[in-house]
Amino acid sequence: MAIDVKIVKAVPDAKLPTKAEAGSNGYDVYSVEDGCLLSGARKAFPTGLKIELPQGYVCWVCPRSGMALKAGITVLNSPGTVDYSYRGIVGVILVNHSDVPFDVKKGDRIAQILFVKTEDANFIECDTLSDTVRGEGGFGSSGKR
Repeated sequence: MAIDVKIVKAVPDAKLPTKAEAGSNGYDVYSVEDGCLLSGARKAFPTGLKIELPQGYVCWVCPRSGMALKAGITVLNSPGTVDYSYRGIVGVILVNHSDVPFDVKKGDRIAQILFVKTEDANFIECDTLSDTVRGEGGFGSSGKR
């Protein structure tokens, strides 16, 4: 099933999102400007695109696995969230976790976007929650293996 996402090229030579192959879930997005990320630096790169999502959906901005593995570059606030109500240019906050500078060129694929259905929640305040085997065990409580 596909959803309708309205899209505007706010920058005339912005590239529309693309899939690497038919089975991909994410759509690659591209930078509309050059930039250099020094080691440890972070920078927002614009895609030049504005989108209008159907109500009840969010657009997640996610890292590209090849950039993360090969260059140590990832999306800082992964996943970045583009809310239904946002109408500005979609940006990608990249961070360089490597020891060397990383150049981004105009037209480079810098992230991927996913469209996720969301639900509203009715919060029911109560005094207790049901018991589970895990209970309040948090980070790492389920073991290493």
